[in-house]
Amino acid sequence: MSKRYYKMPTKTIKKAMKGLSLGIVLIGVGILAYVFFPLISWQIFFAPVFADQNINAPIPKTTVLTGDNLASLLSLPETLTVDYTNADNWFPKYKYDKQLVQTQTYNLSIPSLKIINAVVSVGDNDLSKHLVNFGGTAIPPNKGTAVIFGHSTLPWLFDTTNYKTIFATLHTIKNNDEILLNVDGVTYHYRVYEISVVNAGDVSIFDQNNTDSFLTLVTCTPPGTVWKRLLVKAKLSSI
Repeated sequence: MSKRYYKMPTKTIKKAMKGLSLGIVLIGVGILAYVFFPLISWQIFFAPVFADQNINAPIPKTTVLTGDNLASLLSLPETLTVDYTNADNWFPKYKYDKQLVQTQTYNLSIPSLKIINAVVSVGDNDLSKHLVNFGGTAIPPNKGTAVIFGHSTLPWLFDTTNYKTIFATLHTIKNNDEILLNVDGVTYHYRVYEISVVNAGDVSIFDQNNTDSFLTLVTCTPPGTVWKRLLVKAKLSSI
């Protein structure tokens, strides 16, 4: 009885190998794109916005790839399991004293961004339901710095009624833009005087300036990532 062997045509083998190689290359490109997306999006979308504003603040007009920021980029996947709708998780090592407050919520408006009467909570840290006046920081219009957290995402998903996207366009705000706070029925006017970007773990954002009433709005940047923190600082104005 004779044995028969089936030999796969050489062309079929070559096509299969090419397909496998292409698949591996595409997977590699996808991984690299995911890791470097924050840096790429910063260079393409956000660095030009800040450069055009000519802001005298520590915002890099160009971002050079170094060992430090490469390490921070490579560590981004570890943050995927963090629940960033809880404001306490943004700075887990920052400890603050719980405060007894009378005002539980107030409203924030940024006319230039079309944000009107967004709710700011003083006692609840759920960023999916409102903005958060972080614990241990001042409460407007008292003297000190009220540090207000809000979510951001990709700018084209911006929705003023969705607190998970409400600060998606915060990077477009400009110096001297107005921020309005309505606290217990009284409206207070604040003016933006500084915009900056800091590392995600920089707790200096909680530093208090008790010479007047100040705000610091905080969100992730570039929008859609948790790589850095965008800070927008404003001071109480006499209008």
